[in-house]
Amino acid sequence: MPEELEVDEFDDTADHALAYIGLESVGTARLIHLSGGRGQIGRMAVLEAHRGKGIGTKLLRTLIHQGRGSGIREFELHAQVTALPFYEKIGFQAYGDIYDEAGIQHRNMILLLQ
Repeated sequence: MPEELEVDEFDDTADHALAYIGLESVGTARLIHLSGGRGQIGRMAVLEAHRGKGIGTKLLRTLIHQGRGSGIREFELHAQVTALPFYEKIGFQAYGDIYDEAGIQHRNMILLLQ
C-alpha cells in the first residue's frame, strides 16, 4: 500500500497491536472503534519471513479480545482475497463482491460475537 495511505485520521484513536521477536517488530494490526458495538480491524501485516508461525493469529485474537472487553460484538475487515482462508479459520465470514483497494483484490469480512 502506498505510504500516504498508511497513516490516516484513525491512527491516533485506534488500538494498535505489535508482535516482536526479540527486539524486531515482525507484525502489526489495528482496531478502530466504530459506533454501535462495531469495530474494524486493519493494517494487518506480518513480515514474510515470519508468516506461518501463528503471529498473525495471535495479533488478530488479541485485538478481538481487547475489542470484546470494550463492548465490540461485530468486527469487520477488508481482507486481501489471498488471505480469506486465514480469516475464515478465526471465524470471519466473507460478504459482498470482490473489489480493488490500493491495487489489490479485497473482500469484506465480518465476525459476530455472541
